[in-house]
Amino acid sequence: MVPTAHGPLAAREGRHDQRTMLHRPLAALRHLVGNTPLLEIRYRLGRHERRLYAKYESMNMTGSVKDRMACHILGEAYAHDLLHPGDTIVEASSGNTGISFSALGRALGHPVRIYMPDWMSQERKLLIASFGAEVVPVTAAQGGFVGAVQMAENYAREHEQVFLPRQFENQANVRAHAGATGPEILLQIEAFGRRPAAFVAGVGTGGTVMGVGRALRAAFPKVRVHPLEPANSPTLRTGHKVGKHRIQGISDEFVPPVVDLEELDAVIDVWDGDAILMAQKLARGLGLAVGISSGANFLGAVQLVEELDAAGAVITVFCDSNKKYLSTDLCREEPVRDEYLAPRIELLDFDSVR
Repeated sequence: MVPTAHGPLAAREGRHDQRTMLHRPLAALRHLVGNTPLLEIRYRLGRHERRLYAKYESMNMTGSVKDRMACHILGEAYAHDLLHPGDTIVEASSGNTGISFSALGRALGHPVRIYMPDWMSQERKLLIASFGAEVVPVTAAQGGFVGAVQMAENYAREHEQVFLPRQFENQANVRAHAGATGPEILLQIEAFGRRPAAFVAGVGTGGTVMGVGRALRAAFPKVRVHPLEPANSPTLRTGHKVGKHRIQGISDEFVPPVVDLEELDAVIDVWDGDAILMAQKLARGLGLAVGISSGANFLGAVQLVEELDAAGAVITVFCDSNKKYLSTDLCREEPVRDEYLAPRIELLDFDSVR
């Protein structure tokens, strides 16, 4: 007869076996995240033909760049014994992060609870619920996004076996992009025969712009790294919520703790209506089905291409697809204003490497 362990020793051994089993699906999930294509997009502005580069992140597991951060945070949490079998993953999210943690969390056997402002797109709420996660809507009267973060923290204090990713302050968010997204870009831009001159990305948590920026500057110290925000709601410039905007996923009412503005170059502004028009044009002109923040990032990159005048490659991120915005203004007629840039851009074609 084989002897069996009892008591605390058995509990520890059983827990080790459970964690080992968790690591197996996590390894499988990592094959579904990252290694996304880099697009070279040619366009005409005025009489000049230009090109810029965009990481096509809708190729990730749930269709957004947030899969990278969610997968990395969960991996670090397991490695440091912060996340255990049966723990509930609880997070505040404007959508994509909640979707990512819902899918990855359920794949790993965890209950998931997402606090989300109730004005986010219906598609986002339904996607989170479709993974079996619980969506807790938060109204403006309850504090909006800041209230969602506080409610997640309160839930963790009141319940046992809860894991809080804390995406806005967790440096694993930055490490996810410094260790993977940035190095991927460096290899892919070299395949195009270019050197990076600048990177620009909208700030939701700030993990993408901080992490990719550090990776690019480690290889090319003079690379410029620009955060982007809505001109309608300049949170980074003011330090607090100002105005309203329709670029879901960025400018979430406060400056995230992972963002170090001293480490970054000047903030780039894009009007939300201009971003909508640009996302529509990318879909209709090139068949690239991207979300509103991707339209904003494209316009931010165009601004830098004009400023740098082909001194090197300007790179950005297409964060997600248009499928999470079908009920929003992305699928409606958007009025054109004189100050908008998108109507003056003629898209030509694109190439890609992976």
